[in-house]
Amino acid sequence: MDKDMEQVLKKAEVLIEALPYIQKFNRKIIVVKYGGSAMSNEELKRNVIQDVTLLKLVGFKPIIVHGGGKEISRWVGKVGKEAEFVNGLRVTDAETMEIAEMVLGKVNKSLVTLVQELGVKAMGISGKDGGLLTVEKKYSDGKDIGYVGEITKVDPKILYDMLEKDFLPIVAPVGLDENFETYNINADDAACAIAKAVGADKLVFLTDIEGLYKDINDKNSFISRIKASDADKLIADGFIGGGMLPKLNNCTSAIQNGVNRVHILDGRIPHCLLLEIFTDQGIGTAIIRDEDM
Repeated sequence: MDKDMEQVLKKAEVLIEALPYIQKFNRKIIVVKYGGSAMSNEELKRNVIQDVTLLKLVGFKPIIVHGGGKEISRWVGKVGKEAEFVNGLRVTDAETMEIAEMVLGKVNKSLVTLVQELGVKAMGISGKDGGLLTVEKKYSDGKDIGYVGEITKVDPKILYDMLEKDFLPIVAPVGLDENFETYNINADDAACAIAKAVGADKLVFLTDIEGLYKDINDKNSFISRIKASDADKLIADGFIGGGMLPKLNNCTSAIQNGVNRVHILDGRIPHCLLLEIFTDQGIGTAIIRDEDM
């Protein structure tokens, strides 16, 4: 068989391998938390948007929740301020909040544009729209860190309306408190809360690491699949630290609240989303309900 024919058959095999997954997740909601390096590199950005658009076109109902941390820090620097973080959360005074909302709005519409260039209708909103995200002031170890919000309520009606009208919703993590003050929200928290509220089948975190390690310094301790209860045990036993700790807490909390499966993927790998969802192998870490293991 000549080389060209072999390649064509390989493509057919790939498509056939994807078929059961396409059937299984047809009409299911998938929430993608988009952040990290995959946001700052134009090529990776385009790859991610292509992946999500493809998911939409084969019958999934994706919702993107995006951050904008590096871009916000860049603009905060432009006005001569120093970005300050406490336990991974951005200290947000009134001026920083104004900059964050402006930057997130800019990022939001750039993602809408990329999706629409690929022929899919997208709509960008923030957690303020339609009362999507209500928050209260979040404290970090008792310390006041400014306009940082803890989500108290999610009203997903606006998202259902958009999905029903065949739009791909793209959400910026900004919300209002009961006095209609604006707050910045950690994008992981926003994605997790939205996934629970819409009963998402999958929640995917695009990050800057390959997935979950039992020991971050030992590359052989990579975990490709783990039960939610085992993930909780890793946390309780002190194996998980740093920025992965709140992320993993979000993952297990999502599963306990009805999300079927949570994926932690390396957003720096081109088309990681398709590789994880449509292949038997997968490439990141999947956290699954105990009864599904």
